[in-house]
Amino acid sequence: MNEFFKRHRGKLWVAQAVAFVLLGAFVASWFRGGVDGPNVSTTSATSNSGGTQSKPSIWTCAMHPQIRRDGPGNCPICGMALVPVRDSVDGVRTVSVSPAIKSLMNLQVSPVRRQYVTADVRMVGKVEYDETRLAHITAWVPGRLERMFVDFTGVAVKKGDHMVQIYSEALYTAQEELLAVTKRDRPQNSSRFIAPLDLAESAREKLRLLGLTTEQIQTIEQRGKSSETVTIYSPVGAVVVSKNKQEGDRVQTGDRIYTVADLSRLWVQMDAYESDLAWLRYGQNVEFSTEAYPGDVFRGQIAFIDPMLNEDTRTVKVRVNVPNDDGRLKPEMFVRAVVKSHVASGGRVMDASLAGKWISPMHPEIVKDKPGNCDICGMPLVRAESLGYVTAEPTKATKPLVVPVSAVLLTGTRAIVYVQIPDADKPTYEGREIVIGARAGDFYLVKSGLEEGDLVVTNGNFKLDSALQISAKPSMMTPQGGGGGGHNHGQMGSKGDGKSGSGGDMERGSAATLPDSLAPPLQNAFQELVKRFKAIREKVETANLAEIRAGYDQLGKAVEVVPADLIGPQMRPQWFEVAMLLRNDVTEGREVNSMRDADRVFALTRQHVDQMKAQFPLPMSHDEMQMPAMANMDAPPEVTEQLSGFITPYLKLSTALAADDLDAAKQAVEPLHQRLAGLPQIVSDAKAVEIWSKEKRDLSEIVASLQDANNLAALRSGFALLSEQMLSLERMFGLPTDQTLYELHCPMAFEGRGASWLQSDDAVRNPYYGASMLRCADRVESLGSRVESK
Repeated sequence: MNEFFKRHRGKLWVAQAVAFVLLGAFVASWFRGGVDGPNVSTTSATSNSGGTQSKPSIWTCAMHPQIRRDGPGNCPICGMALVPVRDSVDGVRTVSVSPAIKSLMNLQVSPVRRQYVTADVRMVGKVEYDETRLAHITAWVPGRLERMFVDFTGVAVKKGDHMVQIYSEALYTAQEELLAVTKRDRPQNSSRFIAPLDLAESAREKLRLLGLTTEQIQTIEQRGKSSETVTIYSPVGAVVVSKNKQEGDRVQTGDRIYTVADLSRLWVQMDAYESDLAWLRYGQNVEFSTEAYPGDVFRGQIAFIDPMLNEDTRTVKVRVNVPNDDGRLKPEMFVRAVVKSHVASGGRVMDASLAGKWISPMHPEIVKDKPGNCDICGMPLVRAESLGYVTAEPTKATKPLVVPVSAVLLTGTRAIVYVQIPDADKPTYEGREIVIGARAGDFYLVKSGLEEGDLVVTNGNFKLDSALQISAKPSMMTPQGGGGGGHNHGQMGSKGDGKSGSGGDMERGSAATLPDSLAPPLQNAFQELVKRFKAIREKVETANLAEIRAGYDQLGKAVEVVPADLIGPQMRPQWFEVAMLLRNDVTEGREVNSMRDADRVFALTRQHVDQMKAQFPLPMSHDEMQMPAMANMDAPPEVTEQLSGFITPYLKLSTALAADDLDAAKQAVEPLHQRLAGLPQIVSDAKAVEIWSKEKRDLSEIVASLQDANNLAALRSGFALLSEQMLSLERMFGLPTDQTLYELHCPMAFEGRGASWLQSDDAVRNPYYGASMLRCADRVESLGSRVESK
């Protein structure tokens, strides 16, 4: 039998590979609606005659899932052939499978729990001297090193051991002064000194300052003879770790001769990564091992966490105090350490054993039951809670909400999980975007998006994500659905007219399935959301972090009071999708601690609010109707004059790129360069002039890069920057022109990043793709018109 397998294992491997390919094709075909899966119930609708008939298929564009048609055809945006989509449970991110397909996909679920978890923080480092236990033997007087009693480093000395003998002329002179004073005032036949206090004590103090002890001074007075040398003794019991001088060397006051270290306590300096800092606290116990003693575990406590991050290694130094009474640890030894942090709600470190305890802020080994001072340094003790600990006894309120790591598909600070919908007729799963906290072992802390008891898919979630991609629904790989792009998930279940048209037509008709007008309570709720969004935008512009956080708190309250029951069942899934995204924005917005974070979160919020406004159009308020279509700033005539003349060559460049005409595009760049080169400097203190001067410099750099471009790809990349600059100028000043301008957006440009551009009409001509996807646009907005100044 073994010989048979050896001879035919190549054929068996090929057969197995073919089987897997066929299985994958079968699953994919089932999701695309090509074949019926085993044991799949067919959705049906009752006709007027009382019989049943198959429900019509829905056809969509794989690149633009907002397109929904009752039959085959071409996408009105990009022209691609529409594909059928199998009906599933209502929801923007839901997918249903048959029990047989579920078994083939090996889908497994696990409940979301509230439980304490342990985060193992692993670090490496090395042993070093305790800087507080280093001492230096220095020269107290200038002179020559007559004798050095310690000849080499590594010698252990006790407190009071002689270290070095120094010959010093200054010391000899000071002794003679003392003896002169005492001899002059000493009575004959008397051994008692009766020197005036002012002179004798002054001479003795001078000798003390030169390093002599009281006993040495008394010996000199009793002997009545000066000594040419002085002996320096060790101030502590320690080990000589450095010998800085040799016998015969001349030294000056303060020169280091020896360095000694008390090795009974040491420091271990370790490197902690940024991602691990959340789990590290002052006073935590640390276990570590060394190469010298495999299997032996040493213990210490965190005594210091460096406030500065090393920008090269992206690590922070963590110092651990370690006892070393047996002397086994040696400075410069490498160690591997682990800190076991018990995590409570909010990602805080829990240590119930420290409840009510007081700790020394310099020596974490000093822990007492009541206030007092440190036994070592005398500093006042502090409460353990002030160091970031959760010291309460374990309760459900302190347990964090956690999700298994295997259930999470990471997308940055957010993630996608798939939740099993209970009580469904067949296995049904819903994708959710959640906000996660730090990772703690095999779990992620959940900040928003899940509740205790939700069943999340821990095995097979990526297969479900792929199924949503095939169905042109939002997923981890394609957050906007289909081929990516802006957050326009479309009107799920809307019926188009089957006609091809411009992106502008599609945009204006995107709410075809909505009622003629939203119910007043819904209008008020959505307008309140927009109002809160605008308030956040104002705070972002003023860079006020506290008010930005408060603004997101108000936005969260506005999301929760939207009366979703007033939204029709066809559009209710769209609201649930937007509400989920906005809640995640609120969760992150409440915690922003830098303007970089604030800008990132606000950019997402703006996309989600735009998505809401596109799917739930609101009537224009009276103030908005009275507001000019453009120009947020009154521009002086000189600025307006200089702004004129840019639109015409810009539109020519856009048309050439849409036609894939390289020569015409390069020719269209030259008038822009000439126009900029001929603009004189405006002398004025007006704010608009100052802003225009900066924008003009940026515009010149962009046009210069366009001049250097020698292919369509480079020109399109530069044109995207030029378009953003033109849109900024339009918003700030208004571009003088007698044409109505339209802003268009392509969600697929530049690998899904998206890009906008301007046109003089609403017939989409995509300059980023040209003929390959000429009609690709998910947004067409009229900007009004502004008559060119004469």
